[in-house]
Amino acid sequence: MSRPEFKNLRAIFINCTLEKSPRVSHTSRLIDVSKGIFEREKVSVDEIRLIDHEVPPGEKSDMTEHGWEKDEWPELFKRVLKAEILVFATPIWLGEKSSVAKKLIERLDGMSDKTNEKGQSIYYGKVAGCMITGNEDGVKHSSMGILFSLQHLGFTIPPQASCGWIGEIGPGPSYGDTEWKDKKIDPPKGYDSDFTNRTTTFMTYNLMHLASMLKSKKGYPQYGNSMEDWENGERWKFNNP
Repeated sequence: MSRPEFKNLRAIFINCTLEKSPRVSHTSRLIDVSKGIFEREKVSVDEIRLIDHEVPPGEKSDMTEHGWEKDEWPELFKRVLKAEILVFATPIWLGEKSSVAKKLIERLDGMSDKTNEKGQSIYYGKVAGCMITGNEDGVKHSSMGILFSLQHLGFTIPPQASCGWIGEIGPGPSYGDTEWKDKKIDPPKGYDSDFTNRTTTFMTYNLMHLASMLKSKKGYPQYGNSMEDWENGERWKFNNP
């Protein structure tokens, strides 16, 4: 089996935890598993914990133009654009992605009117996946909404593009905890889950494989999908048999 090269790729994780640094983020612990694979494959990795930044809700590119005093999103977005791979990470609350995750989707949407050099959505040629943590049900439900939103904006989603871990229903230790109610947990909670380890590994490699293929092809051809060409009157074969 030939081993592909991924060292020319860049990945960014956006952690939608509700815990500000330096508080523990269980989602960050699962991020570290995927990040470790990327780094061992020589992929450049960046990470943003969104709650640590002044990023207001809204669907505009810069919310200071809409009544907010400060908005760090335009600068953070520059880091998103540098990466070929986006990994969207969030905890579950009441069976849903976090409020920070919902805000991230809004802010990504607010940039979706921007185009690349082919007149396509700015996200064309970029790939995305998601990871979910929690101790209630909702991993697949949350992934479904996140991945739909990302592909709708223009990201490309590879097969098996999500992973996650949930504990038992109700209060209990979260991912990576080493103790709970004075009881030691060894190995850390969830670290021995073969399903989580497998899906995290497969997601990470599928993201690299697809990103590498798209980068080698310089993204998608602009025939039939350029917003700029459509605005200029091009309709390809839509009404021209």
